[in-house]
Amino acid sequence: MDAVRNLFPESEQAEGLSSAEARVRLEKEGYNELPSTGRRSTLNIVLGVAREPMFLLLIASVAIYLALGDVREALVLALSLFVIFGITIFQERKTERALEALRDLSSPRALVIRDGEQRRIAGRELVRDDILILTEGDRVPADAVLLSCNDLMVDESLLTGESVPVRKIAWDGAQKATRPGGDDLPFVYSGTMLVQGRGSARVLTTGLNTEIGNIGKALQSLEPDETFLQKRSVTMIRTFAAVGLSLCVVVIILYGVTRGDWMGGVLAGIALAMSLLPEEIPVVLTVFFALGAWRMSQRRVLTRRMPAIEALGSATVLCVDKTGTLTLNRMSVSRLYAGGEFFDVDGIHNRSLPRRFHELIRFSVLASEPDPYDPMEKAFKELGDHYLTSPENGKDWQLVHEYSLSPELLALSHVWKSPTSDEYIIATKGAPEAVRDLCHFDSHQREQLSQQVDAMGRDGLRVLAVAKARFGKATWPTSQHDFDFEFLGLIGLADPVRPSVPAALKECYGAGIKVVMITGDYPSTAQAIARKAGLNAGTRIITGLDIQELRAAELRRRIPKTNIFARVLPEQKLNLVEAFKANGDIVAMTGDGVNDAPALKAAHIGIAMGGRGTDVAREAASLVLLDDDFATIVEAIRSGRRIYDNLQKAIAFIFAIHVPIAGLALIPLIMHWPLILSPVHIVFLELIIDPACSIAFEAEPAEPNIMQRSPRDPKAPLFGMGRIFFSLFEGFIVLLAVLLVFGYSLYRGYGEAEARALTFATLVIAMLGLIFVNRSRSQNLWRLLRLPNRAVWWVVGGALSFLAGVIYIPQAREIFRFAELKWTDLMITIGAGGLTVLCLEIVKLARREPPALGRSRG
Repeated sequence: MDAVRNLFPESEQAEGLSSAEARVRLEKEGYNELPSTGRRSTLNIVLGVAREPMFLLLIASVAIYLALGDVREALVLALSLFVIFGITIFQERKTERALEALRDLSSPRALVIRDGEQRRIAGRELVRDDILILTEGDRVPADAVLLSCNDLMVDESLLTGESVPVRKIAWDGAQKATRPGGDDLPFVYSGTMLVQGRGSARVLTTGLNTEIGNIGKALQSLEPDETFLQKRSVTMIRTFAAVGLSLCVVVIILYGVTRGDWMGGVLAGIALAMSLLPEEIPVVLTVFFALGAWRMSQRRVLTRRMPAIEALGSATVLCVDKTGTLTLNRMSVSRLYAGGEFFDVDGIHNRSLPRRFHELIRFSVLASEPDPYDPMEKAFKELGDHYLTSPENGKDWQLVHEYSLSPELLALSHVWKSPTSDEYIIATKGAPEAVRDLCHFDSHQREQLSQQVDAMGRDGLRVLAVAKARFGKATWPTSQHDFDFEFLGLIGLADPVRPSVPAALKECYGAGIKVVMITGDYPSTAQAIARKAGLNAGTRIITGLDIQELRAAELRRRIPKTNIFARVLPEQKLNLVEAFKANGDIVAMTGDGVNDAPALKAAHIGIAMGGRGTDVAREAASLVLLDDDFATIVEAIRSGRRIYDNLQKAIAFIFAIHVPIAGLALIPLIMHWPLILSPVHIVFLELIIDPACSIAFEAEPAEPNIMQRSPRDPKAPLFGMGRIFFSLFEGFIVLLAVLLVFGYSLYRGYGEAEARALTFATLVIAMLGLIFVNRSRSQNLWRLLRLPNRAVWWVVGGALSFLAGVIYIPQAREIFRFAELKWTDLMITIGAGGLTVLCLEIVKLARREPPALGRSRG
């Protein structure tokens, strides 16, 4: 509670609401949210599924069977239709639940005071009269009035269209709420961005009652964009549908003219159209991307834009921050420099500190936040709590003025008023070169300081300088340069490398991904961290000053041989992204600050830090890293590659299995053989195909060599002609096997029902074998049988159970027009299916290429 009052001493309502009051208001006034635009009701899902061509064809088949008086077959087909309907709706609802979970994860957070304590809650749980704490980079979660503020600037362009941020002031207790727009208003509005400063505010309105709530209805009309692959799949389905319907008409006419059975021709035509229509592809894409994003969220990676999943497998350059990503972001003071001497802090428990260092620590604490959240600020506070006595730590002093850090001067100053004196004390800390300029060092002093900074930086320490000044006037100067500062010394902070980073870096290099470290630290510090992490240092280091002075063409020429960028300002990250993109790289970029947003948006894959990142960065990014760990980024790349890999396997299976189905629907017509497949048989096959391609393949583990491949060419199609031909070849082998079994049955004088049952059972067995063959392009069948994937075994078990039912249950056998198969017949089907799988495995083994090892771009 004291910390809250120190942070916002003007606020008379620092206690905030009680939890009980907040609950009552939440129940009475509702959640602080706009109407959702992303959720689909079950009715909308049902209507969407019912419009699919496959279901329209099935409904037509039911109507024809009813017209022919075959009520039992019509009912069975209708029941099968509802089963497929149920499976599809289940998959769609599963996708919706995954997306809802992602929406909950991505819900904005708000820092409030409840029961006198600071709490971070979901923005939707805010209520009227909550006390908000707002800091630079936050998105305002509700309309509120400012109780206190410090250098607060807000971007209100979302509501007003103003091109520049507006200045805010604290409320005088009398001004009435107004519409947004213009400087020096004490009100902030939901959806606007804090681009500078901080403040506390009391919530006035929430949800639909806010300014942005007035335009909430318009937001409901916005729909999420389809991915590139989804758009391509729609075109593919329309093409296949046109071809299928055209052939359907041809078959109806041919069958009716040659056999004189027009109703039978209609059923045969519908069966052919259904066999040619790969309607599973859009379902597969939707399920894979939604469940893939959900699986990634379980690994602490939130997908905000689905195209990022497509791009992950193509990333060639990964630009990462040092602090908090490669390191733990748990700063601790490691070394002090004052009066020409160094002092190594032997852990925080060592209290034997030479007296000359007390003043350095004291002013470093005074130049820090009283109630810090930043790891570096916490390190200063912890140091002061252990080494300073109560009179030294300034807890009874009053903070009366602040000079903020700016891109032009990387130093900040706090002005304090002592309770025992009329004089003001100014405590400053910041980058050594900034503090050096404030202290007006001569060339000799600059050289000495540079040597000490380099010595600490070579050990991987982050170095800050500390200075002090005194001031006796009542009017504050506009610039820190107007104070007469005295240099006190240097403080070196250590931030250990995350234990998981070296192995993750090695994995990146194996995957052909160049890892680039971007930091605001000195080159020597960056190099020390790079050595500890195992990052390839490249031939040289480029600094922010170099980026500023180099022409774009020269920067493009240098960056391929550079892996470390030091003393880089956030806005210079955009220059790096554009340079890498101009060189043809697919760039993934991490960031957390307001100024990182342009670079995150410009990168092919923007990755925001979820733990320490700002709302601005998170909204600009494609992915949000919930634990800020570099190893999690690498895991996201692995997941993205797995999703894309499994998507290719599923589509390969779809292409392959439609060949024998279409062949069995068309060839008997041409050869004047008894028909094998009718719509009811194809519905049975769809009950296997749908869960196999959308659930079983989605759950397939990553290939062992998936992170030893070079990044995928982003211009390459999902399914190239080579893979299409191989899938069609697989389907042709299956078709050949089932036609041989059908021909054998006719040769042996089997009846039509027995030949149909034998051929259909062979097709099902071969289809299940085809699932296993396509589970991996690099592993053999024996290994695949031992590879865990429960979804595959559920599909196989269900298919065999259904097959046994339609062959050995008399009523089902009659509907499918099957005869009961003998054990010898079953051996034929199993043998034919087994030989098919063996043949495909041999072809796969002969076709298998050694893994494309990733190029070490480090």
